[in-house]
Amino acid sequence: MTKQLMLPAAAAGRFTIGGDLSVNRMGYGAMRITGPGIWGPPADKQAALAMLRKAIDLGVNLIDTADSYGPATSEELIAEALYPYPADLVIATKGGWERPGPNQWTHNASPRHLAEALEGSLKRLRLERIDVYQLHAPDNVISFEASVEALARLRDQGKIRHVGLSNVTREHVERARKIVPIVSVQNRYSFADRESDFIVDYCEANGIAFLPWAPLGQARAAHNAIAQVADRLKATSLQVALAWLLKRSKVILPIPGTASVKHLEENIASASLELPQAAYEKLSLANPPYVSLRD
Repeated sequence: MTKQLMLPAAAAGRFTIGGDLSVNRMGYGAMRITGPGIWGPPADKQAALAMLRKAIDLGVNLIDTADSYGPATSEELIAEALYPYPADLVIATKGGWERPGPNQWTHNASPRHLAEALEGSLKRLRLERIDVYQLHAPDNVISFEASVEALARLRDQGKIRHVGLSNVTREHVERARKIVPIVSVQNRYSFADRESDFIVDYCEANGIAFLPWAPLGQARAAHNAIAQVADRLKATSLQVALAWLLKRSKVILPIPGTASVKHLEENIASASLELPQAAYEKLSLANPPYVSLRD
């Protein structure tokens, strides 16, 4: 297939998750298709369904979601829009957080809750097995090993194909890999938010997919740098940020989320944006102090 015939999401190449799930490197994060505060249904359900279908039309075959998005809403919309699923579609979901209200998140990574959360995701997504099931975050009051062991058991039962982690340190990844193979890590990461730099390097060395969330991160502090590059390339700042991620490592699979078809098309188009090495290096120097985006 020539590059001209490729669907837009395929322009950045492919990555094989866990040795058997080949996906286009530009994916889609389905958090923003819910209501305000990541709570409840979207204001325009039909628009949300249309956007999910448009993502598939653009060549996206990796969709990331979680049971806490809504809660439940994101998974339900994915199934309503796309089931029966395309044969090559990989749906990655997460468990381990609960939602008491809009913009509120509480940990619950107990083995019992993870088992119940997985069953809920299977039902909502209309699947018998989740391709990639991720621990949403370590729970400070539950043994991390106990959480991972619970996912390992569910994998042994055939309900999970592959296990992933989210919001973790390198130490967490190393500890988890002693229990079960880990195929993906999802952490906050961008050209201006490099706290997970060494985790990206670790993932690259071990063939583990790295799914960055908040691709603009703390870009407000580096706005001038990315705006200048975007202006020269006749692109948006987010497109440049995504292109930086794609250039940073072949194991990085960006999953930008949006509730706008226009922004979806712009995001996916960044898969073919060639970021000059000089621009890449300039943006790599932008590394403001860490600021929490979840507080």
